[in-house]
Amino acid sequence: MEENKFTYTYSAPTEAERREIESIRRQYKEDNKVESKVERLRKLHSKVTGTATAVSLAVGVVGILIFGFGLSCVLEFGIPVLGIIFAVLGIPPVAAAYPLYNLFIKKGKEKYGDEIIRLSDDILGE
Repeated sequence: MEENKFTYTYSAPTEAERREIESIRRQYKEDNKVESKVERLRKLHSKVTGTATAVSLAVGVVGILIFGFGLSCVLEFGIPVLGIIFAVLGIPPVAAAYPLYNLFIKKGKEKYGDEIIRLSDDILGE
């Protein structure tokens, strides 16, 4: 007759695994409210400035590429009419990049400004 055996092996986590587990656990704990408010404040500020920067850079780079293609047509390929057209078409996006940045900053402040002020007042204790 065969004996039914039950075997169980346990191995404790190593020190590196323990640190990793604790760092993951800290992200899910709610007792660290000041840090979470600061992180939320940073994320909101990043949304406002990051969006404005990304949009204005994208529009500016596209404008510069169009303008540069126009210059290339004139100087390298010897097609002045096409080059002038493209160069002129590239100027408005480059000129609009900074006003677009200011517009997106303004919209972001309108959208997230109240929450940023409230969070900063909470953190500073005012």
